[in-house]
Parts: sequence; structure tokens; C-alpha cells
Amino acid sequence: MTMPHHALEIALTRPLTSAELRHAAHAWPLAANRDATRLMAVAGGKTPERAAHRLRLTPRLPIDVITTHYPDAHGHVLLNLAFPPATYTALKRDARRAGLTPERFVREALHRALAEHADREADRLDHAVRQLLAHATPAHLLSAVGHALTRPLEGPTP
Repeated sequence: MTMPHHALEIALTRPLTSAELRHAAHAWPLAANRDATRLMAVAGGKTPERAAHRLRLTPRLPIDVITTHYPDAHGHVLLNLAFPPATYTALKRDARRAGLTPERFVREALHRALAEHADREADRLDHAVRQLLAHATPAHLLSAVGHALTRPLEGPTP
């Protein structure tokens, strides 16, 4: 029976040199972005968690974060973080005080942070639209938005 493989994205604490990338590519199939701070890897493991764990044990890479590249059936991605010992000790203490496992504590904190970010972004967009409506009719604004959405992007989005 063959072991399943999982596509994993790796964020590095620093860019890899060409030699480091070649050396690491001997152990894992890797693809790097332009500045070698993010890598894509295919790792074997019964689960994405096991594949990420195997990849984490590779001493050749200064790994900061590993995520699954594709969401699972529930739309979730695995987030594998490596904390410095002092940070992990504080995390365990705070999780214990909250009556949670460290993993659950981080998951809930991340969900709260993402929800707060989504709320701030919605408020920012609402404010921007109200500013635009102060100087344009709803029909003109809607037409301009439709026109902008049908043209290719001209640079990075905020």
C-alpha cells in the first residue's frame, strides 16, 4: 500500500541560499518562490499532520510555519507552528488557565483574530463606500465598480 502524499507550503525564517535549496531538494521535492522565503513541498504521511511533522524534522530548513496547501473536506488548512521554548511555555500556561489544550487555545485565538480582522475590513470598506457615495450617485458608483471589476488588475491590491 502506498503512503498518501500531501502538498505543504513552508514559510521560512530567512531566505535560503542556492546551495541550501539544492541541498534540501535532495531530501524533499521542493519548489521555491522568487526570494526563497516560501517553499512548496510534497511530503508523505498518513495524515497532513504526520506529513508536516516529518517535514518539520528536516534539519536542513529554517522552517517557521508549515501549512497544507489545499483545504480539507471542511475547508480547513493545517497550520503547523514552531514556537521558541519560552513562548511555548507561556502558551501552555495561558491555555491551562483557560482550561484548553495549547492547540485549542491557539485555534480559538486565531479564529478571534481573523473575525476581528474581517470586521475591521468590513468597516473600512463601508467607510470608503460612504465616502464615494458622498460624491457620486449609487448608479454611477455601481457602474464604476462593474467597470473596474471587468478590467485586469494594475498592480497589488491593498
